[in-house]
Amino acid sequence: EDRPQVRTPEDLAMLFLGPMTSLDHEQLWVAVLDTKHRLERTVTVYQGSVNAAQVRIAEVFKEAVRANAPAIAIAHNHPSGDPTPSAADIALTAELNHAAKVLDIDLIDHLIIGEGRCISLRRLALGFPSG
Repeated sequence: EDRPQVRTPEDLAMLFLGPMTSLDHEQLWVAVLDTKHRLERTVTVYQGSVNAAQVRIAEVFKEAVRANAPAIAIAHNHPSGDPTPSAADIALTAELNHAAKVLDIDLIDHLIIGEGRCISLRRLALGFPSG
């Protein structure tokens, strides 16, 4: 298979960092993954303003449900360049994890992209269940 496989936050960053770093408004992208966490497609789910994007949980999972995909990863950018997670970012991740559990879809990570760098909320255990 030629499709990239997502095993680590760095793998996910390879998909999102380049195209999302230069955006001048916030966007949330979803990577729809197969059972081996190979990329099936990426979807831009939301576009917001320079500092906010309203996210409807169902929209994040729509393509994965449509494709019967077992896993997704998400990324969004901070146009300010600072990828530090906000309280809203952490709350969104927790909501997405709850929905993922209900849908039996694995949310493997949530990256926040800033100026050429990114932060993995899973790696920091922010919004993800511990253990």
